[in-house]
Amino acid sequence: MIKDKVKATKLTVGLPFNLGQLEFEPDEVEQQAAWEIYVELATRVTITPLSQGEGRVREALESLYKIVQITRDVLRKAGPSVAKGSNSVGSVAIEVVVKGIRPFLTKWHPLLLKYEQDKPDDLDSIDYERKWSESEYFYGDLGDLQEQMNIYLNALAIIAGVKTD
Repeated sequence: MIKDKVKATKLTVGLPFNLGQLEFEPDEVEQQAAWEIYVELATRVTITPLSQGEGRVREALESLYKIVQITRDVLRKAGPSVAKGSNSVGSVAIEVVVKGIRPFLTKWHPLLLKYEQDKPDDLDSIDYERKWSESEYFYGDLGDLQEQMNIYLNALAIIAGVKTD
């Protein structure tokens, strides 16, 4: 069976985190990489709004860290052809991690870890986390991150060919 070739179409998509726009013609490898990252983002806390007290801060941070790992894995598997120049899926994915997800994790992971280390042994970890004085600020920052990640999700959907702008 012969696989149909994907017809390259020039795309222009808006990017998050003040990265501007991406203009390029994705090939099959870039579309596949965009699809794989899209599926992971669309099914995680990176997109789903959470209010204070909903879910767990620790689980949200772990889910975001998993996105970093998955992005690395997808790009590694796709190879260097997806990161040729700044107008490429690979370059944008790396910038989203470096300028968006990583700063969020760098800020919030140590703060939560310090709080968790002070938890008395007789308290439930979920109840203890819900009393964290920083949680309101965490959820505010998470909401800001999610807005940007939704822009990225939209761009990935267009690149993958599952959505037209």
